[in-house]
Amino acid sequence: MRCRQGWPGNRVYGVCVRNKPDRETGGDGHKNNRSKRMTNETWGQVREELIKRVGKNNYTTWIEPLRLSHLKNGVASFEVPTTFFGDWVSRNFADHIRGELAVAGSPVERVEFTVGAVSDRAPAARPAARAAKTARARLDGVDEVTGAQLEQRFTFDNFVVGKPNELAHAAARRVAEGGPVTFNPLFLYGGVGLGKTHLMHAIAHELKFSRPDLHVLYLSAEQFMYRFVQALRDRQIMDFKELFRSVDVLMVDDVQFIAGKDSTQEEFFHTFNALVDQNKQIVISADRAPGEIKDLEERIRSRLQCGLVVDLHPTDYELRLGILQAKLEHYSNQYRGLTMAPGVLEFLAHRITTNVRVLEGALMRLFAFASLVGREINLDLVQECLSDILRSSEKRLTIEEIQRKVAEHYNVRLSDMIGPKRLRTIARPRQVAMYLSKQMTSRSLPEIGRRFGGRDHTTIMHGVRKIEELMAADGQLADDVQLLKRLLQS
Repeated sequence: MRCRQGWPGNRVYGVCVRNKPDRETGGDGHKNNRSKRMTNETWGQVREELIKRVGKNNYTTWIEPLRLSHLKNGVASFEVPTTFFGDWVSRNFADHIRGELAVAGSPVERVEFTVGAVSDRAPAARPAARAAKTARARLDGVDEVTGAQLEQRFTFDNFVVGKPNELAHAAARRVAEGGPVTFNPLFLYGGVGLGKTHLMHAIAHELKFSRPDLHVLYLSAEQFMYRFVQALRDRQIMDFKELFRSVDVLMVDDVQFIAGKDSTQEEFFHTFNALVDQNKQIVISADRAPGEIKDLEERIRSRLQCGLVVDLHPTDYELRLGILQAKLEHYSNQYRGLTMAPGVLEFLAHRITTNVRVLEGALMRLFAFASLVGREINLDLVQECLSDILRSSEKRLTIEEIQRKVAEHYNVRLSDMIGPKRLRTIARPRQVAMYLSKQMTSRSLPEIGRRFGGRDHTTIMHGVRKIEELMAADGQLADDVQLLKRLLQS
């Protein structure tokens, strides 16, 4: 045995290798050693130039571990720790290597990579191989879905579909079929409690059941960042890359949390590209559209927008009522003997508009309270039990704020909004503001009328009904109203 000294990779690997007879010289070691010295000197020069071309981080991660095995017949052959490592270097750095070899006087037509034998492989490569095996074992185990814990109740069967979320539900269903990738990524966005995470979990559950052959990884952006930082700290970045590039479906929840984290964004970008190149499905969620996420790198924003971007709109009255009705059956079975007076669900659906989580929590609290005090669930009990939720859900928006936001959106003057002009370009925004004032404040129709230039309550009622009718037929108007709602609620 002898230690390989003077070899450019010695600092990384520091390994001892056996002397082997040169096949071409029938065991003549002198010619073999002279050839190896020349090859290593050339590779040493090339490595120095590659640091300048690819940057220190890329060099340390991808170039430094390469082991040049031979340089002849127009081919530069390298040993690499893993197949994934070789594929990545081949895609991203082979042209750089070939160019610098030519400058150094050793032009080659091809650069090839082979996984080195275990006995000759550097110690630094062994943890990566073990990690890849461990990661695969975790993915191939009883539970194929790793990362964040999946909520058992977040399935497609328990997802109430309405107009605000029907497109998102349909897209999630398509991904959950596990067929050919038709849009990549699927990007779901919307406010808190509108069902993004529910759909993400539902996709993972469905894939686990119907396509157990697929390797699915679901986790939050915060967990992605934590694993990346931990890998950097423990010098196991190759393990991290192996794990995340070996999946068939990658699902990252709340991606807005990586914004502003430069290193994490860079690794996410490379992970994203690697999976898309392999035609692997990516599903992303966030609280806003890609273009609205502050401090998100432009290249990541561009990638996220290249797939299907779907907005989960704020819940409307019908959807909230449907969610409550679905939950009512569950709680009625759990709290047998309790009765609910007519109008309670309708009252809750009308008053609690913040998000679905608050709505479901309010219903659960009602049943628990009623079972403890032995009373019927009626509107008096609702006021008594949910006073804090009703107060916090009471919209603090003023009619003036609504008028100002609508005027800005439609580019009309606020004075015209409340004035007597009846031009359609002014009348329609005025009716939208009336509709939003009725929907988003607790003000009475006469009060709203007074804020709109002293108009009669019947005029306000007509405006509200007109917008409701138009929204059913005019998709653009419906989108405008939903956007204004989101802006006013933010």
